[in-house]
Amino acid sequence: MKKYIYLTIFGFISLFLIYGCSWLKSYGKIRVLSRQEEKVSLQELEKNWQDYTIYYAGLSVETAAGIMFDPKNDDTTLIGDKWIKVEDKETLLELIGWIRTYIQFDPRLWRILGPDDQFYGYLFFAWGHAVIKAVDDKTMYMYDLESPLYIEDGTSPWEEES
Repeated sequence: MKKYIYLTIFGFISLFLIYGCSWLKSYGKIRVLSRQEEKVSLQELEKNWQDYTIYYAGLSVETAAGIMFDPKNDDTTLIGDKWIKVEDKETLLELIGWIRTYIQFDPRLWRILGPDDQFYGYLFFAWGHAVIKAVDDKTMYMYDLESPLYIEDGTSPWEEES
């Protein structure tokens, strides 16, 4: 009888692991660039900003949490509900400047990769975790990011006051 109980438990654990692994395959990931790659890449992104569809997360430019760069010349797309489109270079430079002020959170430039390691774009941000989920073979959904300004003082604009 114990043998059947152990086999049943083992079966449930195996199913859970198999299901869990397939579930994780639908998420993208980010990989940090080395400091040298980052310096060159961020300069290139600023210089060639029109080659990207650019969005930022945050309530305003001054409280931006991150900047997402989606290359226009590829067949992949980055989307997100709360991301605001950047229309001009001046705004982009201002956003980069504000994010660089979050020095205690070490702002970095990251590559956005799909579940199969396909390149989707770049993310420049200073704090937290980025959650990226596959919508289909060519589209990744980037969830909203929270600004380090609200993390630092312990409050969040999304929390209700009591």
